[in-house]
Amino acid sequence: MVYASQKEWIIRNMEDRDAQAITDAEIEQGWSVSAEKYRKRLEDQRSGKAISLVAEYSGKAIGYINVYPNSPWGAFGGKGYPELIDFGVLEKYRNMGVGTFLMDTAEKLASEFADMVYLGVGLHSGYGSAQRMYVKRGYIPDGSGVWYKDQICVPYGVCRNDDDLVLYLSKKL
Repeated sequence: MVYASQKEWIIRNMEDRDAQAITDAEIEQGWSVSAEKYRKRLEDQRSGKAISLVAEYSGKAIGYINVYPNSPWGAFGGKGYPELIDFGVLEKYRNMGVGTFLMDTAEKLASEFADMVYLGVGLHSGYGSAQRMYVKRGYIPDGSGVWYKDQICVPYGVCRNDDDLVLYLSKKL
């Protein structure tokens, strides 16, 4: 299904072929990734738990995001609010508006389920551009503090600044 089109881009449902194509492109840009992450999102899409979106340019998947209409995870887990998960744009396609287009489409989809959307963003420097973008789009911290491995990290608790250390942000739609 195609959700939106603009310039030479379309936003559509992720397909099986995209999992390996995106993985290969991310490995090419130096990331250590596995197609398993995308296969899990596809499985969740098939079971109705998620809507997995891909930004496509000239027949090639260049970005992705997933909308979980009633996410079980994080600060608002199980409360009927959609969560945006695994947002990314291949490096050579950044700063062209693709990310904004993906986020606009994902937020529009999320608004069909609730008047608020949330997401978790990593805290290490690799997430710097995402952190700035979310703030510019109106996302604010939810007030629950930092989470580590899907649990609130208690004050002075042990955590590691890896991909599992996140801050949840929310936005009214």
